[in-house]
Amino acid sequence: KDQSIKYTQLKVLVQLTTMASKKESEPLVEKTEEEVEHFRRLKAYQPWAFFVTFGGYFMAHFSRKCYSTVKQQLQNEAGYSSLILSEMDTTFMATYAIGNIISGKLGDTFSPTTVLAIGLFGSGVCLFLINVSLWFDFVGFSMALGNFFILAVYFLFGFFQSTGGPVGTAVMGNWFVDPASIKNRGLIFGLWTCHQYMGDITAALCTAFVLGIGLPYWWALFIPALTNFGWGLITMRLIADPYDMGIITPEVRERQAKLEAKRALLAEGETLDDSGPAPITYANALRIPMVAQYAIAFGFFKLVNYVLFFWLPYFLGKNFDPVTANLIAALYSVGMMPGGIIVGVVSDLFGGRRAVVIGTFMCCLIVFLSIFAIYSEDLSALVLLPMLAIMGILVGGPNNIITSAVAADLASHPSVKGNNKSLGTVTGLINGSGSITASIGLLAVGPLQESFGWGSVWVFLIACTSVGTLLMGTKIYAELFPPAEEEETSEINV
Repeated sequence: KDQSIKYTQLKVLVQLTTMASKKESEPLVEKTEEEVEHFRRLKAYQPWAFFVTFGGYFMAHFSRKCYSTVKQQLQNEAGYSSLILSEMDTTFMATYAIGNIISGKLGDTFSPTTVLAIGLFGSGVCLFLINVSLWFDFVGFSMALGNFFILAVYFLFGFFQSTGGPVGTAVMGNWFVDPASIKNRGLIFGLWTCHQYMGDITAALCTAFVLGIGLPYWWALFIPALTNFGWGLITMRLIADPYDMGIITPEVRERQAKLEAKRALLAEGETLDDSGPAPITYANALRIPMVAQYAIAFGFFKLVNYVLFFWLPYFLGKNFDPVTANLIAALYSVGMMPGGIIVGVVSDLFGGRRAVVIGTFMCCLIVFLSIFAIYSEDLSALVLLPMLAIMGILVGGPNNIITSAVAADLASHPSVKGNNKSLGTVTGLINGSGSITASIGLLAVGPLQESFGWGSVWVFLIACTSVGTLLMGTKIYAELFPPAEEEETSEINV
């Protein structure tokens, strides 16, 4: 009798899973009128979700870049020492890296809209407090007290700034779940990741405008403080999950099918509360195939980006005047903007094989870094301009797509499919771990170039690129030679 009951339970579970898979594979628009309406409402809200989350991350980059554009004024007019400016950067990077990991989990545990709004309001408060310290000359009153206040504010600023990436990606992942959006996920997220470059450019233009019309330099910090508050108010009106609007998506169907399967196994008289999926734990997130590898690989890729971003003007200044050196270095940043779009579109064309495309880009980057290692001292500006623009594409594309489209792909793994409380944690782990690895790796650049010259720095970057690519080797192989489809036999408890 017990064996008969178990067989019946297993049969019901298989039937429910099969029905869920069948429902998901069928286009939503071919369903009932009610489901067609769900699809229409989903597509109608997607542009607003894109706009609000894009603007939130735009504000993050606008805020942090405005500070860097007035560093000279902070040193010359406010009396900030070069040491405190360096300590502000270090403090921010440390808390931002750790904050990514924490924010992703918070976004999956609590309301993503609330977490995003807190990040914007908090960033605005921090920038306002920096202005207060400038208005009342805290550093002039007491160097120790002023420096402590500034570092304490920047300690919090890093945490608030970290909410936009993982939580914004999770909201995007919740809304762009229809078959057409999944098919074009690379393009959609490639366009979405342009927020950082648009934020950086806007910050430079804002500072140029403030200084150009003769306003005090602190307005370059006060304006982003106000815009952060304003966008925080807009973000509070964002609905983070289609289910909260009564929209039934394929993800929701999967979630409901899993719930019904669990109910089928309950003993008589037992009940199961439908309180939604539990937030995924860090341990379970790391058990998703390739999450740990991508987190470490992204650290090496991000390190390459950080080195080129922070050290290129210094390196080029050895052979060019400062204006020319900065102009040439700017081409690297310009190339990064379309990089994410290019990688996204190409990977979409190849059926979502993003690891293969990323690996190809990284192999091409190794070729360019090798040329720099041998001939960097002899290259003319005419050659450097196109080379750095291409290198920006090769570095920016994979970096942008790993923390957006790739993270969304990983969070769609069968082990967590249907759980809308996993993408933020996965994105936060990848981005946070990458930032920590990159921050530590940056410490090697100065000693290397002083002891062995710039050739050693390029070799170091070649090694980082190679290690990151090798860590993705199993995924690249699986995409090139996909194994026979196997039935899932184990599942993470979500």
